[in-house]
Formats: sequence, C-alpha cells, structure tokens
Amino acid sequence: MKLISIITATFNNASTIEDTLVSLYSQTYPNIEHIIIDNCSNDQTLDIIQKYPIKKRIIISEKDNGLYDAINKGIQKSSGEIIGILHADDFYLNNKVIEKIVDLFSQEYQGVYANMYYVDRQNTKKILRKWKAGNYKLNSFLYGWMPPHPTCFVTRNVYEKNGLYRTDLGTAADYEWILRNMYKYKVPFEYLNEYILAMRIGGLSNQSFKSRILANINDRKAWEVNQLQPYFFTLYLKPLRKVFQFL
Repeated sequence: MKLISIITATFNNASTIEDTLVSLYSQTYPNIEHIIIDNCSNDQTLDIIQKYPIKKRIIISEKDNGLYDAINKGIQKSSGEIIGILHADDFYLNNKVIEKIVDLFSQEYQGVYANMYYVDRQNTKKILRKWKAGNYKLNSFLYGWMPPHPTCFVTRNVYEKNGLYRTDLGTAADYEWILRNMYKYKVPFEYLNEYILAMRIGGLSNQSFKSRILANINDRKAWEVNQLQPYFFTLYLKPLRKVFQFL
C-alpha cells in the first residue's frame, strides 16, 4: 500500500485549521503521512493541531520565507511515494478523496488533478466559484488553462527529477511548477472529474487587485524561466477563465 504524504503550511490559522485536519484525518485511506510546517504561529494553531494526534505526522515550527518555502521544506521532510498539498484554509469534501486519488496512480500516470470549489470564508457551505478543470491537452496552457493546484498530486520522483517550487515567483510559484511539469516536461497526469476540495476565498493570490497584477507579471516570468514562448494572448486568457467559474 502506497504511503501518501500531505504537506500543510500554517501561520496563525486557528480559525480554519480544524476543518483542514478533520477532513484529512477522516479519510478512509489508511496510509497517510501529514507534514505540518508552521511559521511560528502565535495564536492557537499548534494547540488545535495537538488535539488530533496521529501516528504518521511531523510538525516543524520555525521561521520560513513564505508559503512555498514552507511547502518545499515539507516535501523534503516527507517520505511518501505520492505527495499532495493541503493548505490550512482548505479542506477535502468527503472522506474518499485520498482513496480515489491513490487508485488513479499507475506506471502510466505520475500525477492526478481534479476540480475545486471556492467557498465563503465564514459560511463554507456557500459556494462562490466552481473550478472545473477539464481534460488536459498539450496546448491547453497556451489558451490560459491550468488545473487547481491544491488538487494536484504527484509521485515523489516528479519533485526529485524536476525540482521544487521557485520561491522567487511569489504566488505564481504554483503556476510555474505546473507549467514546468505538465507542459515543459510532459509529466503524464490523470484527471479525476470530481470536486474534491474547497478553498476559502481570501488566499494569497486573491487578496487585492495589486496582488493579481503582480501574479500576472510572475506568470510571464514562469514562461521565461522555463524558456517557453506563450501566445500573445495566453496570459490575458488565464484570468478571463476565472470569470466563467462564477457562472
């Protein structure tokens, strides 16, 4: 039975971390390792985490250089054959998610992605956006496509072969990582056409108009650092795709 490692970066997430933990620890798949990288939280985050003791868990609380630095630390500390990321504001939608994800991994597929909801921060039953990823084709990225990063799971060798997240690209680090693996290196991904995860509105890349402009600039850099050439309209289509998620 494959060991799956789930990485969670935390910083003062006392108001949301319990939903995250319950959704993960109630999974029917029995062989899960949870790596928590905490940026020296000074609220009740760590106390809440300690309320849920599990056998396979590593907690590290120390200063980091942002979300993707923490995620990189977690990946390096993990030992699973499959690795996924569950943010401290997010939660799985049912207890079969990990079981279904693991079932899709084979010699042919080294990654899996699925669909995701954006929900209201206080009322998580209120769905604000539906991100249905759809099937991936090689030129999909040229038309502004990307899958929801928190639904992406990959085998360990993908990180070992193609590298970790670039912390110099801010909130576009996830886009660059996906672009690098799926488009540049053509890592084979399977699509699970189900909504598996909910993300609270208010994440780093959605905080302000200024942050979205910066994210778009870093999206362009993601192509440049990989020596890839988008169409002139590629990075205009990417934010426009979000409009349809509200409909």
